[in-house]
This record gives sequence, C-alpha cells and structure tokens, in this order.
Amino acid sequence: MKVTYFGTTTLLFDDGKDQILFDAHITRPSIGKYVLGTKAAVNTALCDQLIRLHHINRLQAIFISHTHHDHVMDAPYIAEQCGARIYGSESARNVALGGNVPEENITVFRHGSCFEIGAYKITVIKSLHSKPTRFNNDLGEAIAEPLKMPAGLRDYKEGGSYDFLIEHGEKKILIRPSFNFIKGQLDGVRADVLFLGVAGLANAEKETEKAFFSETVKKTGARLVIPVHWDNFFCPLTRPAEGMPFFLEKTERVFFRAAKYCEKHNINFLIQYPRTSIEI
Repeated sequence: MKVTYFGTTTLLFDDGKDQILFDAHITRPSIGKYVLGTKAAVNTALCDQLIRLHHINRLQAIFISHTHHDHVMDAPYIAEQCGARIYGSESARNVALGGNVPEENITVFRHGSCFEIGAYKITVIKSLHSKPTRFNNDLGEAIAEPLKMPAGLRDYKEGGSYDFLIEHGEKKILIRPSFNFIKGQLDGVRADVLFLGVAGLANAEKETEKAFFSETVKKTGARLVIPVHWDNFFCPLTRPAEGMPFFLEKTERVFFRAAKYCEKHNINFLIQYPRTSIEI
C-alpha cells in the first residue's frame, strides 16, 4: 500500500488499483486571509499539478474527517476532476453542494458507518477535535447550508470530527486527525499503523499527554506511528514545509514527546514529509 502525504491530514492511499483520499487540503491560503476573514478560492492550478504528478487517476472516494477549511476546502474540486464520491458529515455534504458536487455523488456518514470500496474496508469512528483556542472556537457548530465558494475561511465550521479505520487485506491502519480522544472509543480497535494528529501536544499537560497516548497508541497496539497535522497549513505546498507557527505550537517539542513515548514502548516512529510517499 502506497500512502502519499500532502501535509495537514491529507493522505492518499493507493493499492495499485483504487485510490482513496482522506481529507483534501492543497490550496493552503495564508494566515492573513484566515485572520481577516477574506474569501479564498481553490488553487486549481496546484491541484491539477499534484493530480498529474502523483497519478491520481483512479480516485474512488474522498473521506472528510471534519469541515474546517484545512481538511475539506479542496474536496469538491478534486472530486469533480477525478470523478470521486465525497463521504462525510452533513456539514461536509454542504461544502460539497456549495462546490457544485452533485447530490448523487455525496454520502453522509455517521459513527459506525462502514464502506467497502474495492479491497478497502473503511469504518467511521466518532472522535473529538482538539481543544478550542482563540483562533478556533467553533467546535460543534455545523455548516447548515451549501457553502458557496470562494468562501471565508472561518465559514468552514467544524461540523463534528471522525477517525477512520482502514482495513486492506491483513493491514489495519487508523487515521486519528486531532489531538484529542473520547475515553474508551477505541476499545477493541486494533491497528498496525497509526496516523496520529499531534497539533496541541507541545502545550499539553503531562497527564493529558499520558491519557492521549494511552487512548490511542496503546489501545490500538500500533507498531508504527506517523504524526500528522504538525506542519504549518498556512505555508504553501510549493515552499519548504514548516512546523506550526511558533505562537501556536513548538513542533520540535511535539516530535520529541511523541518519539520519546514510542522509544519507551518499542514502537517505530516516522516523520513523513509533505508531498512524499511511503509503502506500508
């Protein structure tokens, strides 16, 4: 299985026959547009370039973990270009409709929904977004009507958060996009590989960090942990990747804490650079 990382939590799975995309954030508007509430359009040229460069020509589905702009903004355009179906919450449906995706190409899921696409089996698991901040305090708010694009970045409300368990043959892979957890939600869920959202880890209290690792890495029994949502998603994919802005996070501390936990428990820890692929 080849997995290509495009930064934030955007991951392309390719088994040689079918491709599945989890989240879709390629455009990455500037932080100024976010702060000012300026409307931002999809960078169609960059999306087209990456579609060609990474041979995204067998894309069957796009699964959306939640509907902040850095997870869903480019989903309608990529779905249109690649002929893929969008799977997500009711809020994701309204982003898709606002981006002119036909209703028949949208599937609304809920906790426990399970989809078989080619050789993939994908289970949706209700999760929690990371704790609110002064820049991000819309948790639980829905996008109640089609979101016409271009749209203000703050118009992309959270809309509920989800994890994805991907089963493919003997492989089990869990995507946990956010630094948070619902206690006991992953009881009985096993995964060989865990893509783990870490934005917020650097500033977490020790007890919060301990509980988070216990409810994710330990519960799943993962033998490989790959952090996601560590990069500055306001930095264009055409420039060198950066960690999160220093006033929000210290990325080197995030990596140190996660790597230290994995070292202690004899778990492999891999940092994947945006726009690169690995085989798992």
